[in-house]
Parts: sequence; C-alpha cells; structure tokens
Amino acid sequence: MQYKSQAVAKPYFIAAIALFIGQIVFGLIMGLQYVMGDFLFPAIPFNVARMVHTNLLIVWLLFGFMGASYYLVPEETETELFSPKLAIAMFWVFLVAGALTILGYLLVPYAALAKMTGNDILATMGREFLEQPLPTKLGIVVVALAFLFNITMTLLKGRKTAISLVLVLGLLGLAVFFLFSFYNPTNLVKDKYYWWWVVHLWVEGVWELILGSILAFVLIKVTGVDREVIEKWLYVIITMTLVTGIIGTGHHYYWIGAPEYWKWWGSIFSALEPIPFFMMTVFAFNMVNRRRREHPNKAATLWALGTGVMAFLGAGLWGFLHTLAPVNYYTHGTQITAAHGHLAFYGAYVAVVLTIISYAMPILRGRAANSEKAQVMEMWSFWLMSISIFMITLFLTGAGILQVWLQRISETPMGFMAVQDQISLFYWLRELTGVVFLIGLVVYVCSFFVKGETKAA
Repeated sequence: MQYKSQAVAKPYFIAAIALFIGQIVFGLIMGLQYVMGDFLFPAIPFNVARMVHTNLLIVWLLFGFMGASYYLVPEETETELFSPKLAIAMFWVFLVAGALTILGYLLVPYAALAKMTGNDILATMGREFLEQPLPTKLGIVVVALAFLFNITMTLLKGRKTAISLVLVLGLLGLAVFFLFSFYNPTNLVKDKYYWWWVVHLWVEGVWELILGSILAFVLIKVTGVDREVIEKWLYVIITMTLVTGIIGTGHHYYWIGAPEYWKWWGSIFSALEPIPFFMMTVFAFNMVNRRRREHPNKAATLWALGTGVMAFLGAGLWGFLHTLAPVNYYTHGTQITAAHGHLAFYGAYVAVVLTIISYAMPILRGRAANSEKAQVMEMWSFWLMSISIFMITLFLTGAGILQVWLQRISETPMGFMAVQDQISLFYWLRELTGVVFLIGLVVYVCSFFVKGETKAA
C-alpha cells in the first residue's frame, strides 16, 4: 500500500542525485589538480575543491537517508507521516544552507569565511570533513532534530517493526555523534580523539544501521521473503556492526598519542569489521535466492545485491588490508587510505541510497517499476559506476603501494613530491575512470526519463 505522505521523499531524492553529480565533478577537478597542479588555480584551489567534494558527499548522503526514511517509515508503520509540511520545510532549510555553504567555500577565502560566520565565538571550523561554518552546523542540528521528531512521532503512532526501530536507532546515533563536531579542544590529541567520534562512529557505526535497515526494506519488497527471516538477519548484522565498529574506532588512535592498548583493541576489533559486511552480502544473495516472487523492478534488485558485494569489498576487504597496526605503520596517510575510502563509501552508502531511489522513484511516479528499456539503461549505469569505482580503487592501491615503497621502506627514501611524480600514471588512470563513473551516473539519471511500457503500481 502506498501512503500519500511518502511523496515528500521525492524532492530529497532529486536533491541527493543533483548534489551527487556536483560531488563527482569536483572529484574530477581534484583528480586533474593532482597531475596539473595549476588547473583552475587560483579560482578553485585544491583545498577548496577537496572541501566541496567531501562536504557534498556528506550532504547528499544525508538527503538520501532522509528521503529513504520518509519513504519507508510510513509503509513500515502503516500510517501517514506525522507532518509532511515539516518534512518539506526542513528540506528547503537544509538545501539552502548546504548551497550557501558551498558558495561560501568557493567565493570567500576560508579564513575570512570563519571570521564572517562566528568561528571566534565557538571555534568549530578547520577540521577535515567538518569544515562547515558554525551557522551551517547549527542548521544541520535543527534539521536533524526536526527530522527525528517527525520520524519518531510517526513511529509512535503506528506499527513497530525491527526495520523502523533499527533505522531510528541509526538516525539517532547520527544526530548525537554529530554534536562532537562542536567540541574542538586546543589539545591536538583530544581534538583527533573526539573528531573520530563523528567521522568513524558515523561511517563505521550508526550509518551501518541505516544501511542495514534500508537494504532489508528493499529486499522484503523485491523478494517477498518472510519479514521474520529478514529481521533475524538484520539483528545479527547490526549486533556485529556495533560490537566491531565502536571498539574498532581504536584503529584510528595509533598515531594521536592515545594509550598503547589501543593498538591491540584497534587491531583486533577493526580486523573483525569485515564480518558484518560479509554477512550483509550473504544475506542479500540468500534473500534473492529464496524469493517468492519476481518483482518487476530488476534494476533495484541488482542494486541491492551490488550494495552487499561492494560494501564487503570496500569497507570490509580494503579496510582490513591496512587496519592492523604493524601494516598501518607504513600505509597511514597514503593513497591506500584513499583507495579504501572511495570503495567503502560507494559500496556501503552510495549504492544503498541509489538502491532505494531505484526502487521508490518509479512507485512515487505511479508505476511498479520503470520500463524494461529504462531498467536496461539503469543496469548499465550500475556496471559502469561499480566497475569504474573498483578500477579507481585498484589504481589508488597501486599508487599507495609504490608510495609506501619509495617514500617509507626504500633504503634511499624519496621526498613526498618526488614520489608524487613517480606515481602520476596512476593518477591519470584514476582520472580517466572517474570520467567513466560520471558517464555512468548520467546514464542512471537519464534512465528515469526513458519512455516505454510500464506496469501500474
């Protein structure tokens, strides 16, 4: 059954994809700046391009999570959204705040932006991924509180399911851990210690609960497998996620002056972090194999399976490659870290947001699925984006291995910039595959406009 208030998810999904395109464009700009240092300088310096690239990633994924929540919670609770008007109002607040922040990065020197936005009152700027000015951070808190209020009130008046409860737990954790972005101690050890409480406990903790609940929802819809079976899997996966993810935060503490025991705690528990991702992959394939019906939306099913596989490869396997302290001693801060980051974000979060959009957008437009022709295009986009991000990861891994050897292990170690010249071929290859990724994303967007025979929802 479709609920009228689910329509508020549509603008969130559209904004998410538009910002995603912007993120990739700035990624390509950065990629060129790696090999052509003066590209677009001084209009868009590298540090600005990087801020825009990473901030757009965070913002568009948050739009995707919010849209997914507004779509699936009414169905899970079997009741209309508490306040669709509040959801739309917060959409515009978040979109305008995000757009103004990006324009601020591009048009105003960062130090001047900090002075203009009250950073001297409460210093929160200048930290990687959390560069947002104070008004933007406060705006994010307001939007998050209004969003949580809306979702929680809907949940309280309707049916309670494991999927909606796990989702709300993940969203609550997202909001709570973001509050540590306001704590910016002058002591560098404390600064980094609590900085990871936002960055790590988001992406390797509570965001995984959001991922699991969205994936479980889509799998119930496209496979028809009993809810009880899927919910049991979900409980096991989130338990492993929280146990490994929370204590696994310690693998970031090797280098910041934290107590020595974190080397052991971080190594052991972060080495276990691939397990929930492997379980997620098995879960997805198992549910599809046990399906009781052939859902007309084959593209969404492909995205759901791809999420499990790519999340395991990026967050699980590539994370494990350099998470142990004796290995990280050499690889810390190299292109191997960048390789893991790109594939992990794509596999775990980009793919699941595209999964729910692939499933929900046709229904929001009055059909069970896009036309067969459109779905073929969408499946092409899946393979173009997935293969190209995997190749980007391989090229960055190659660059990282060579970087470690030339800069840190060799008997005659080379300087950082000299090494960058030696590995520039990998950067050129990364840039070419980045263009292919952008083409895949454009194909994904175009697939929603392809005409053809459709089945009514």
